Amino acid sequence: MNDLNPRIAIPEPTSAEPDYNQGSWPQYAHAVEACGAVAVPIPLAASPATVAKLVASCSGVLLPGSPADVNPQKYGQEPARECAPADSAREAVDELVLQDAFNLHKPLLGICYGTQSLNVWKGGTLAQHLTTSINHKAGRETIEAHPISIPGTAEHLKAFAPGITVNSSHHQAIKIPGDSLDVAATAPDGTIEAVEQRGEHFVLGVQWHPERTPSTPASQAIFQSFVDAARAWKPREIRESVAR
Repeated sequence: MNDLNPRIAIPEPTSAEPDYNQGSWPQYAHAVEACGAVAVPIPLAASPATVAKLVASCSGVLLPGSPADVNPQKYGQEPARECAPADSAREAVDELVLQDAFNLHKPLLGICYGTQSLNVWKGGTLAQHLTTSINHKAGRETIEAHPISIPGTAEHLKAFAPGITVNSSHHQAIKIPGDSLDVAATAPDGTIEAVEQRGEHFVLGVQWHPERTPSTPASQAIFQSFVDAARAWKPREIRESVAR
């Protein structure tokens, strides 16, 4: 597309808490708009055909956080006692959006729940509840919760190797990365904090919330590189895209 102002599809975070959507979705929108993109909301109540039409009009996808947890049965487990309820509407939209993004190689950025959703869709698993010495479930507005280590081999975060300090607001995390996803950052307790897919297709998932700290160099770089990739995206041959 090579749009100067690429359109970024962003699903609503949750179908269960409208107030959460009103408070959180604008943060994601502002983060990409500050980099020159146009944020396009994807309503969770929309029909598959409507979702397909909206996503087809975009050249990038951002999967946001959510108060829900991904249904553990999707990765072969029963819900643990600490597991939050799943959001079937959000999961259904994520699956449609992910299918389109990967079939057309559209740039994709996952944040917190969005990263976990990406990982499970790619065949990976999650740790249903973290019980380490680090408080990963810090307050939503915490700016510096814990450090992360970034290997020099990381493609999309390499500018910040060997590490940075990030905020934190999650009780689950990636346990086994999904197909073709590489670990791009870890916490001191070994928790996976970021995954990426190397190569021409921009795919990055971070466990923290860069949209809550949009003025930090790392947050700005993450959103700018994502938007730049969407700006440079060119349509590929449609194989099984939902945008038929």
